[in-house]
Amino acid sequence: MATIQKSGTANRKIIKTIIYIVCILLAVLSILPFWIMFVNATRSTPEIQSGLSLLPSTHMMSNLRVLLDKSFDPIQGFLNSFIISSAATLCTVYFSSLAAYGLVTYNWRLRGPFFTFIMCVMLIPSQASAIGFYQFMYKLHWTNNFLPLILPAIAAPAVVFFMRQYLLATLSLEIVEASRVDGSGEFSTFNRIILPLMMPAVATQAIFAFVANWNNLFMPLILLTQKEKYTMPIMVSLLRGDIYRVEFGSIYMGLALTALPLFVVYFLLSRYIIAGVALGGVKE
Repeated sequence: MATIQKSGTANRKIIKTIIYIVCILLAVLSILPFWIMFVNATRSTPEIQSGLSLLPSTHMMSNLRVLLDKSFDPIQGFLNSFIISSAATLCTVYFSSLAAYGLVTYNWRLRGPFFTFIMCVMLIPSQASAIGFYQFMYKLHWTNNFLPLILPAIAAPAVVFFMRQYLLATLSLEIVEASRVDGSGEFSTFNRIILPLMMPAVATQAIFAFVANWNNLFMPLILLTQKEKYTMPIMVSLLRGDIYRVEFGSIYMGLALTALPLFVVYFLLSRYIIAGVALGGVKE
């Protein structure tokens, strides 16, 4: 009996070791592309063309000077991207959470068809409506304006679906009824009670929404034509404009600067995601 227990303990240790090794390898594979990008931001164009390297070089400041010497201002582009991404993310997570709250809490006749309509909207690609959307914004004189890139984020069907599924699994309607009995208004109940309960889901979708809006190139490239309105993805895409000499070091520097806020947002919100996973694992 003791021999069987020892062999079982040894097998569990071997399996745990294998799991740790696999997780470490997957983590290294996930980090490696970002590390190569940051390393190339410190290398010159000839060094990048000569082959792959995992060690930083000494050309980071020269690449940064080349990037700053372009006809556009990367600092302004960084600020433009941050304004658009932050505002669009706030609109996405708040109004999607509010819509999901209405779909779960209120029992009305067209609730099912309305949710089906939201799911059907998910099937329409944004490129299919780009021409009509641009014509509409042109008639409103909203081209070269940040509002067309922020306000449509209010309607995010995928986020509404995610929030609805999260509320169906976690929300107890007795909490809502008790708040109504206490005289709390609907918006007050949502903002002070429901929204804090949804924080893990909000944090998760905020990361996805911020990354999507920060990396968005298609619509800003169509709507923004003034250089002072350019976002970082537009500026990075324009770095390859010179067909005779492409500064790959400055391109990687622009990509690195573009990726930095995404890391910051993830590390700021990751603790809410971990808290949500831990909370979901607790059984009453």
